[in-house]
Amino acid sequence: MPSCTDTPVTLTVTESLAAIAAENAGIVRQLLTTATTNSANTTNSANSTDDTADLPTLDQAAAALRGARRVFVLGAGRSGLALRMTAMRLMHLGLDVHVVGEVTTPAIAAGDVLLVASGSGATAAVVRAAETAAASGARVIAITTAPDSPLAALAAVTVVVPAAQKQDHDELRSLQYSGALFEQTVVVLGDAIFHSLWKASGATADDLWPRHANLE
Repeated sequence: MPSCTDTPVTLTVTESLAAIAAENAGIVRQLLTTATTNSANTTNSANSTDDTADLPTLDQAAAALRGARRVFVLGAGRSGLALRMTAMRLMHLGLDVHVVGEVTTPAIAAGDVLLVASGSGATAAVVRAAETAAASGARVIAITTAPDSPLAALAAVTVVVPAAQKQDHDELRSLQYSGALFEQTVVVLGDAIFHSLWKASGATADDLWPRHANLE
């Protein structure tokens, strides 16, 4: 391991797990507290629609995904890996889902939704993709810590996560390294949106199961 000048802290894996669980619970509590408050960036785009503008932000995101012709997902690094989990679940639900960057991903167009995650809201590739999506008439759903970011400005729906960005190393918002807390929250939010859509669909777990991969 690399050397460091700080005094090492002895922390067991159990203690680390407890700390991470507490941080995640705190984020969820904050998201629940603000669940009925629309982000200032929620309706700042021409891609917004009046029929969902009064819904809580997370429900706006779910409604946009439910009504999409196709869903595209994109994130860089660990944020992208987290969103791939959401993409899989949405596919299990029967949505037409594509992971941006895969060779079979088609061109995005009007009627589609681009779901993106970027802690900073300034990741160059993600912002460029959002610009292309918006210019093509697609709606953008952004998950970010930065409501005033370039990404949020392009989004029809912005889900703001009160977590540290990956370069926030002061441990004021999270004891974890880099953007770990944000990335963990992306997974939880994706599962919450999926769960809501699944229950609203009336489908059973058995109905979804045939869509699970069988080429393993």
